[in-house]
Formats: sequence, structure tokens, C-alpha cells
Amino acid sequence: MLQDSDLVSVQEVRTKVDKAHAAFQLYRGFSQEKVDAIVEAMAAAARAQARPLAEMAVQETGMGTVDGKVAKNLLCADLLPRRIRGMKTVGILRELKEERVIEIAEPVGVVAAVLPTTNPTSTAIYKTIVSLKSGNAVVHSPHPRAKGCTCATIDIMHRAAVEAGAPPDLIQCINNATMEGTNALMRHPRTSVILATGGSGMVRAAYSSGKPAFGVGPGNVPVLIDESADLTEAVAKVVEGKSFDHGTVCSSEQTMVAPVSLRDRILNELKARKAYLCSPDQGRILARILLNDKLIVNADCVGQSPESIARKAGFDVPAGTSILVVEIGGVGKEHPLSAEKLSPVLAVHFVADFAAGVNACEGILRFGGLGHTCCIYAKDDARILEYGRRMPAFRVLVNTPTPQGSTGITTNVQPSMTLGCGAMAGNITSDNVGPQHLYNIKRIAYAVRTPQEAFPDSANTQPAAGSVDHTAVASAVERFLASRGITVASAPGPPPVAKPAPRIDTYSIAASVVDRFLGAKPAPTPPVPSTCGCSLPKPAAPPPVVAAPPPPPPPAAIAITDFVCEADVRMAMREKRKIFIGPKSIVTPSAREVAAQHDILVLAQRS
Repeated sequence: MLQDSDLVSVQEVRTKVDKAHAAFQLYRGFSQEKVDAIVEAMAAAARAQARPLAEMAVQETGMGTVDGKVAKNLLCADLLPRRIRGMKTVGILRELKEERVIEIAEPVGVVAAVLPTTNPTSTAIYKTIVSLKSGNAVVHSPHPRAKGCTCATIDIMHRAAVEAGAPPDLIQCINNATMEGTNALMRHPRTSVILATGGSGMVRAAYSSGKPAFGVGPGNVPVLIDESADLTEAVAKVVEGKSFDHGTVCSSEQTMVAPVSLRDRILNELKARKAYLCSPDQGRILARILLNDKLIVNADCVGQSPESIARKAGFDVPAGTSILVVEIGGVGKEHPLSAEKLSPVLAVHFVADFAAGVNACEGILRFGGLGHTCCIYAKDDARILEYGRRMPAFRVLVNTPTPQGSTGITTNVQPSMTLGCGAMAGNITSDNVGPQHLYNIKRIAYAVRTPQEAFPDSANTQPAAGSVDHTAVASAVERFLASRGITVASAPGPPPVAKPAPRIDTYSIAASVVDRFLGAKPAPTPPVPSTCGCSLPKPAAPPPVVAAPPPPPPPAAIAITDFVCEADVRMAMREKRKIFIGPKSIVTPSAREVAAQHDILVLAQRS
């Protein structure tokens, strides 16, 4: 039975989706220039409040760092708007004059934006901008534990949009968000598409809502350190990425893999960057407090500081510790810290060589990060390419911290807070989701050819009505016989001196069979002799002088049929006679089947 808070949330969803849909009907008529002006106004407002919003998020959720959340806010309020500036998303996208096709953007309608507790302000900025840039309305459902900072962010965006000319109800936020209310939002008849960010349960709910949905999978990100890498730079960047916002980004580094030959140097580099190397016992305790039996991260540990997590595990670390490092001996359930941890805890796994490292990284992705992100530090381009081809991930980063690289801060991928993992992870796309994913394309296509022009050879493939191309059939039969080593008849000539091998008049056989089967009349003009070597009839000649009939064959002679079709068998059945065939006679499958039922065929040898 629904609680009062659920009833309130569901009713609020219904009201606000209807308002957003009505506003969308107005907004869909806005020009690209008006849309872009609204987007720029929202982005400027969010940039101005990037730090206060970050501080609100850390205070309310207790996750991450202020500097980390400022960077993510600016990713969405600065880098993203700059990247999509000038992108056509409204009206005519392009005209292909030579192809006579016009492409027009068709906005999807109302976007349901489900927001997380780990990135509550930056994701709200991102989803508002991409939704309005693509001509849509948006209704946000904040995470209950991040409602304050999320609603404050959306309010800033809303006021800026309205001041720039947007319909007042175009951006909506559910103030009383509950799980039941979020489900109602995703299933509402006027919801067009879902942008879902959250745990695997939330993403599954989005995909099972019956609506198109963009969700993401878990990001169990492996990082391979190759022997060709600049080791000092590589370790420094891994620590930078892993400590970024206390590991709350799903594309944060989870396990560093390296050849055992680099072990001592890597551990020393980690220590030099204030990483705390845990003992085996400390590592086992960390695994128990970070992950449950199903290897799901303990919510109380997500985005916490290294000092806080260490205290939960019963030991202390120096103040200012950047990350906790645990050396593991393998990948999989027997090594739980090889899973996603969403905290400043890094697993390190040393292997024999590069090949073993590639195998280990693939195993880590298949263990819980399929399709998401991986990274390699190397200077050997051949090894980088080999690694990229092998990895079942759609963001293969090179020489960069993974949270910053995957979201477009340090690379040229689309700036985004929704990182698709592709079909291998059950996602609708492998892209970094942007405005281009939130509209459909309508195509106006002019006629440029007739059906006959589209298939220019089709007129030559059909024989004239009432006639059959006997020459083509004879040629096909000849090719079939030749493939089985059977000699076909050649053009008429002087009778051979020696007794010839049995020969088959393929033209006569084909013509007779096809005419009987189709009931078609032969072509009025007899074909000329074929160049393929088979005996074809000559044009009509004057009647020859009638000679005396030849003597009848001796009684012992048997007429052997060279070709038998089903019609021949059925005629023989009606006439209650047998059909004599030789070793090289051709019998169609249907003729053989019918003849077997009535014992019609008799195998005989030529005399």
C-alpha cells in the first residue's frame, strides 16, 4: 500500500509532466537562435554558482570533495556548452541537394531526468542543457538524499531560462521525490524518453518502463601500466584520477595492472604521492566493509575520504592520505577488491608481462565493467592499439586520469555525465550522450528515379509472356552436367567412326521439360546454334525427300530416357508403364520421390 509521501509524489509527477508537455508545445516552435540563447543563459548562470552548488552537494550528501564537484559542475556548465555551440538541433539540420533529401530535427518531447546522489548538481546542469538544446522539456527527479542541492541547481537553471524567453513550465523538478514517484515519472504517458543515472536497479527500472531510455552500466575501470610508459607520470595521474571527488565518478580507476618487473618502482611512486599501502590483513577488512556478499558497494563508504574508510576498517592513516592501495592476487569473486568500489580505494595487481596484463584488464571489465571505460599508460603505439582492440569497453583512454578523460575534461570525447556502455552491457548506445541523442530525424525525400531505373537489369531477366528462353535453360543444364563430369552433345557433324560415349542433348531435354511444365509455347523464332557446344535446332529448312522408313529396332532394344521429371512419371503411371533410365540419366528429386512410391523407374544399361 502506498504511503502518503508516495501519493504526494505521484500526484506531483502527474501535474508537472502535464505542465512540461504543454510548455513543450510552445517551445517546439522556437528557432535555433532562440534555443541557443536560452542554453547560453542557463550555462552562464550555472557557471557563476559552480562552487556554492558544489559546497551544498558535499554538505548534504557527505560524499566527495568540493573541488571535485566544482570541476564536474564546470564540465557541464562550461565545457559542454562550448562543445555544442553551433550544433544544429532544431529545424532543418542539413539539405543534401545532390541526393534531394532534407533532414529535419524532431524533438522527442518530455525528458524524464533521474538524478543520482553521487553527482547531484553537475548531472542536473548537464541534463537540463542537453534536453533544452535539443528542443525538449525536462522533468527532474532528484535523489531523496540530494534533494536540496539538486532542486537549488534546477531553480538556477529555470530562472535563467525563463529570463531568456523559455516557457515558464519547460523545466520542472519533483520536490517530493520518492521511488514510487520516480517510477510514475518514467511510465507517464507523456514522458518521451528517460535519462537515467543511478544504481543498477534504477537503470533496470528505466529500461523496463516501456519508454526509450539512456542508462549506464557499472564502471569497473582497469588501468594497464606498460613498460614503455613514463612511470612517474603514469602513477601520478592514476592517483589524481582515483582521488578525484573521492572516487564517486563511475569511470574512476578501480584496479591498476602492471608487469611484476615494475612492482617496486610503482609502489615507491605511490608512496611518494601520499598513497597508503595497506597490509594484506587491512585489505581483507576493507573488502568486507566496502562490499557486501553480492559485491555491491556499501552506501556508507561511497565517496568517503581515505581517513574515514580506514577508520571504518579499524586502522588509522596519516592525515592528507590521497588514496588507499591494496595489492590483490587475481581477478574475480575470490578477489572482491577487483570489483567497482566507488571510493578512494585502488586495487593493484601485478602480472608477468604485457600479454598477461591485457588478459587481466579484460577480465576486470567482464567482472563488472563491461562496455564502460579502461585506460592504458604507454608510449608504444602498437601496444596501445592492441590493448584498445582487445578491451570490451567503449572508452579506451590513453595516458590520462580516467574520470577526467571519459567525461571529456582531458580528451576530445563528448563532454557528458551519461556514458553509454553499448549493447554488450544492455545499453541503447555506447556514446557519451549529448543533445544529438534527444531528437529524431525526419527526412523529406524527393523522387529521383523510377522503379524501372532502380533495377535496370530486371527487364532482361524475365522471358516474354508465353515463351521460354530455351537457350538459357540449356546452358544452365550444361553447366550442371559439366560439374558432374557428364559430356554433353556437340553441334551436329559427321558420324564418329568409333562407338561414341553416351551423350545428352541438353537443349532438347531442357526445352521439352520446360514447355511441358509451364505449358508455354516455344519462342516463334528458333534459336541459333549455341556457342556452348550443345546441339540446338537449326532454322526451318525445306522439307527433305521422303525416304523409306528405317527398319524397327530389334525386340531386345530398350529405350533409355536421359531426363525424367515429375510430369513424365505421372504420365507413365497413367499409361501403366515403366521408365527405363541409364546410369547417367537425370531424374529430378520430385520425379524420383513419386516414382519410388509406384516403382516406375527401372535402371538399365545401354546396349
